[in-house]
Amino acid sequence: MIQITLPEKQYRIEIQAGLRHAIGEQVAKVWSKRKVLLISDENVAEHYFTLTARNLVLNGFEVVPAVLPAGEQTKSLEAVNYLVGVMAEQGFTRQDGVIALGGGVIGDTAGFVASIYMRGIAFIQVATSLTAQVDSSVGGKNAINMADVKNIMGTFYQPDLVIIDPDYLETLSDRDLVEGYAEVVKTSALAGGEFWKWTGRMKTIADIRANAQWLIEQSVQYKADIVMADEKEGGVRKVLNFGHTFGHAIELMAHGELRHGEAVAAGMVTISDRFERDGNTEAGLTDALVERLSPVGLPVFSPLIGEGDFYDHLKNDKKNQSGTLQLVALAAPGKPVIVKKELAAMKEFVEGNPE
Repeated sequence: MIQITLPEKQYRIEIQAGLRHAIGEQVAKVWSKRKVLLISDENVAEHYFTLTARNLVLNGFEVVPAVLPAGEQTKSLEAVNYLVGVMAEQGFTRQDGVIALGGGVIGDTAGFVASIYMRGIAFIQVATSLTAQVDSSVGGKNAINMADVKNIMGTFYQPDLVIIDPDYLETLSDRDLVEGYAEVVKTSALAGGEFWKWTGRMKTIADIRANAQWLIEQSVQYKADIVMADEKEGGVRKVLNFGHTFGHAIELMAHGELRHGEAVAAGMVTISDRFERDGNTEAGLTDALVERLSPVGLPVFSPLIGEGDFYDHLKNDKKNQSGTLQLVALAAPGKPVIVKKELAAMKEFVEGNPE
């Protein structure tokens, strides 16, 4: 169990194999009996919705189901309107709650809905993907997309509980698992030390599966410490965006052909390469990232970088402050730094001086 303590909120992150069979008991520890909107997607629901709903009912909760299409397109105003409509029709009040049963898309969408319905009702994350378990379920950032802009509408809204059962990963495809592993490598690079060394030993997908609980625990503990130091991303929390400025642009330009973690992997390697070239990053670090990402099938390059709308997408990055991007560089493993770059200078930074 990992505890997050913030000025106005504290909650537990429970990480344990088998918790999927005891969701109702876990929820009952933090909530009184109430009506619950259980939000999931079609892929996750096929495996776990009935089990979760039945367990909640056995523990005295009234379950209202909401199963959405799987995929990034679900993070939309249309989905929000649908979910708010269901809640209003079913008579949800501020004394009721929302539970996200799924990966990052479901967690983001459900958290956003919980934060705006009647100006905020109780919310719990049950993270079923590796991406959600190591990153997106922790810290209270919730967002939806609009047009070609990722996470442009969002809130900071902390859950009352996060439940992580590594056994959920058994029904995750290798590609979906490896996507989440990109966030593990990112966190290990930020943390340095034994965690960084450990990801250097992961050479196969089987290695990731065999060591999933330890990798999850290390990732969550690092992020929890960052969130407790900077809940609203005013300072040190910005380092968690390592690889994401380029990654989000690549992801949008790929139009669904790349998963989030795949785009972030290419983004990490690209920005590390440029900072290593410029002397901000120690020599050899980019190769060390490639050695952790490539063997398990993650892309380390994207032909979309620098093409088409790439630089236009950078303008919508949330680290853009009056035309200046706050990029994350690694001086060395465990030593992230913020490097400011003018938007006008990004083309030269990415592509180099042709002269």
